[in-house]
Amino acid sequence: MCRSSPWKWQSLRFEYLDRPFDGPAGTADGAADLVRAWLRRPGALRLETAAGLVLHSTTGINDSRDGFYVSSTRKSWLLPPRLVNPVYDDDGLVRRRPEAAYGEPGFGNGRFAAALDPVELSGNAPVPMEFPNANPVELESISEVDHEGRPALEATISPNSSYRPGDPGAPLCRPGRTLVRIDAGTGVCVASRWLDGGPDAYGHWLRIVAVDEYMLDDLFLDRSMNLTDVRRHISWDVPAD
Repeated sequence: MCRSSPWKWQSLRFEYLDRPFDGPAGTADGAADLVRAWLRRPGALRLETAAGLVLHSTTGINDSRDGFYVSSTRKSWLLPPRLVNPVYDDDGLVRRRPEAAYGEPGFGNGRFAAALDPVELSGNAPVPMEFPNANPVELESISEVDHEGRPALEATISPNSSYRPGDPGAPLCRPGRTLVRIDAGTGVCVASRWLDGGPDAYGHWLRIVAVDEYMLDDLFLDRSMNLTDVRRHISWDVPAD
């Protein structure tokens, strides 16, 4: 499930706390550090405070690359994940990820992007059964839970020597035991909490509000392009004379 996020959704609206949260559903709305996010793959992101103040908005989602960039970098030729086919297992989850232009928009620290595509917890492909410790993390006590009204899998994990977080300064899994939740519908890591951190409240909390919602470019630009939202009725007023 942790490998499957790039093929499970294209746009996401959610709320995010850069710390663990254990209270009842809905009470995090008043948190001072809560951010509301709109994300459209591959690189469009808008963030607001709970009061509606814009913290971040993508400004270059329509920028083109010049000929020098395209001819000199191999990465520029990689396709987005949704345009390449992975190897699926019998449950429809990704077993082996192909080479593609992975990467989620980030904000603050690397845990934000890692939560949206938590492949660092699983690796790009399964390891041989003869070398179980080659898995990035060890799993314990897996259970089905409800996270903010959505089904999720919860597990206690601990890192192996092969664990390589996307951002070493802000990994999803800390030394010792970490409790994580993975949303069943999107493959997003919706919660993490370091269990062996003592008073250090390390982790994150994420509430998914909408999946694959239609999002205009105007939402992510610093200046409006005056595009028309085609979902709304357009009235045509014809003068009487």
